Amino acid sequence: MPTPRNPKAKKSPKVIYNLRLYVAGETPKSLVTISNLKNICEGLPVPCKVEVIDLIKNPVLARDHQILALPMLVRELPGPIRKVIGDLSDAERVLVGLDITRVESK
Repeated sequence: MPTPRNPKAKKSPKVIYNLRLYVAGETPKSLVTISNLKNICEGLPVPCKVEVIDLIKNPVLARDHQILALPMLVRELPGPIRKVIGDLSDAERVLVGLDITRVESK
């Protein structure tokens, strides 16, 4: 006898955005960029894992991670990798560049 289907039994894994922000020290532009990213992430319906990487402290990562300009935000997961350069002041442009869709509340 077949068992009844439980719609809650098969949950699709929740998407988590893995973001890396590359900056050069604690400059005013870096601090504004970090603040802008925090505001963008707070407005998303899914969680973001954010890692801020200071290339002044570890410059080898710039070469290893192919960072050509600063500040740069990289969405590593879910793939494919997307990159946005700048202070992230235009949230909609950042979301389009990272291919992240915001769910509109009704």
